[in-house]
Amino acid sequence: MAIITLTTDFGEKDHFAGAVKGTIYSEMSDVRIVDISHSISPFHITEASYIIKNAYKCFPPGTIHIIGIDSELTPENKHLAVLLDGHYFICANNGILSLIAAEIKPEKIVEINIHNTVDSNFPVLDVFVRVACHLARGGTLEVVGKVIENLKYLKEIEPYVNAEKNQIVGHVIYIDNYGNVVTNINRKFFDATGKGRNFNITARTAKFQEIYETYSDAINFKLEKEKREEDGKKLAIFNSAGYIELAIYKSNPSTVGSASSLFGLELRDTITVKFE
Repeated sequence: MAIITLTTDFGEKDHFAGAVKGTIYSEMSDVRIVDISHSISPFHITEASYIIKNAYKCFPPGTIHIIGIDSELTPENKHLAVLLDGHYFICANNGILSLIAAEIKPEKIVEINIHNTVDSNFPVLDVFVRVACHLARGGTLEVVGKVIENLKYLKEIEPYVNAEKNQIVGHVIYIDNYGNVVTNINRKFFDATGKGRNFNITARTAKFQEIYETYSDAINFKLEKEKREEDGKKLAIFNSAGYIELAIYKSNPSTVGSASSLFGLELRDTITVKFE
């Protein structure tokens, strides 16, 4: 049974996500639909790419991923169907796939050309769904588009090392549902630069001298509960995607606050790691 995933900025209030699912089931009932997220910030390509990049690999090869972010067809925003890392992606050529595929070369790219057979101002519903169902039935990419060689390239902000090789300058690339702050500094880059040296991470006024493997590693469970430093405990971890993440233990953005609110951090803000 084919799997089709949905990642959009539609939100949960409107009918859009439900309409897309209903249309897929109307086209073919023997399919599984999985919501990755419908809560992407509107038109936020970098945020969407981070979520999709860390989710798609958990699905079996052959999964079809519909990405409904900035998907209106324009002369500068064509529609694509791409075979990448054994998965199919259907989206606009707005740079999002260049971020997802930063280290992987797509196996095949087609520019979708079935629009003249579709009357639509809702391309995710009318175009992307039709292409996804075609692929789910075992169809080929060439039937829905013409082969092209390159994606539109969108350069992501990358961390860099100063001339003295003792400091990494990175940035905030994502803030999750808990208000945790994800940086673009991954473990491989950190280890290669740091070479085991002591370090200080600075994010505005917050400072960290240790990176944990899990959130609970920051808590001393040998102490009696009333003596532990838990509520409001700030910490840095390597998250499940392998990036340095700054957090508050068991934070709640709507009550006690979060790393983003308490540290005053927003997307693209600077994070530095100074090695001693």
